[in-house]
Amino acid sequence: MAVKIPPLKWSRETFDGLIRNFRFPKRWDARYPEEGQTAADAPAGYITLFWDFFSLGNFRLPVTKFFLDILSYYKFHISQMHPIGMARVCHFKFVCRTMHIEPSVTRFRVFYQMH
Repeated sequence: MAVKIPPLKWSRETFDGLIRNFRFPKRWDARYPEEGQTAADAPAGYITLFWDFFSLGNFRLPVTKFFLDILSYYKFHISQMHPIGMARVCHFKFVCRTMHIEPSVTRFRVFYQMH
C-alpha cells in the first residue's frame, strides 16, 4: 500500500528569514518558489537549494574551492546532494581548518566514499 506524502511547505516568512540570517546579497536574486512549483521548476540560470543544506548540513554561500572540487570530482550537481552528504563534506572541511590543514578531495577520499 503506497502512502501519499504531501510536499513539504515553508512560508514566505521562513524564506525571508533565511535570506536575512545568512545575509544573501541582493545581487544573488534569491527567489521564493511560486505556489505549486517544485525543485525541478527553477528558472533558467537558477539552482534549487534546500533549507536542510543550511540548517542541517551547515552549508554556506559563497561555496569554497574545496566544495566545488568535491562536486567536480564526483561529477554531480549540488541539487543531487543529500543533506547528510552535505553535512559530511562541511564537517570534514571544519575539522581540516581546525587542524590548520587545507581540505582536499584526496584527503576527503581517505575517510569517505560518496554513493
